[in-house]
Amino acid sequence: MPLRSEIPADAAPVPAPPPEPLQRLTVVLDLDETLVSAYESSGLPPIVRTQAVEAGLHCFDMECISTDKDVEGKQKVNHVTVFERPGLHEFLQKTSEFADLILFTAGLEGYARPLVDIIDAHNRFKLRLYRPSTVTTEYREHVKDLSCLSKDFSRIVIVDNNPFSFIVQPLNGIPCVPFSAGQHSDDQLMEVIFPLLKHLSVQRDVRPALYERFHMPEWFQKHGIPRTDQAL
Repeated sequence: MPLRSEIPADAAPVPAPPPEPLQRLTVVLDLDETLVSAYESSGLPPIVRTQAVEAGLHCFDMECISTDKDVEGKQKVNHVTVFERPGLHEFLQKTSEFADLILFTAGLEGYARPLVDIIDAHNRFKLRLYRPSTVTTEYREHVKDLSCLSKDFSRIVIVDNNPFSFIVQPLNGIPCVPFSAGQHSDDQLMEVIFPLLKHLSVQRDVRPALYERFHMPEWFQKHGIPRTDQAL
């Protein structure tokens, strides 16, 4: 008797295969004016520090190696005062729960490494990248090309106060308000950036949502940089 190919009318439908689990979101974070604001201690007016501390900003002093040398040929040491953006530690802790954090700064390692050692005592950054990891394009220097981190741009985003840092991948960038010691009531990290990252963490592709929010390709066009062929 030949096998019947008909499916019985009362047979249960074959369930659709479950969707592939989302790859963990990668969040690339700038340092200066995004997470902190740093000043040469000798040039910082005392009133600025006093007012910032009285308003609740956390700051600390540190030494870092300069690229300059003294008359004896020894590396100079710079003294820097660093102000943390409000909500910094809560932001890093909560964001690291659903995303892999990468620090990407155009700053030199001699300055940035000891600074990040202080603000990231819990080692929430999976990777740290410094100025040598940036690239030069025909429009800007010190550009952060995300292709050094991933060839798949659907689950990677960069947060930077300088939009020109992400001109190579304009659809993956979140431009944030620059932070300075005078912004005592700044709430960007936890009230603006964190909710957006949380939303992006459940998107299969972050680029449509970011394009709808920021329209960065058009912003770059207005600043003389033509659209790239990066597709949504």
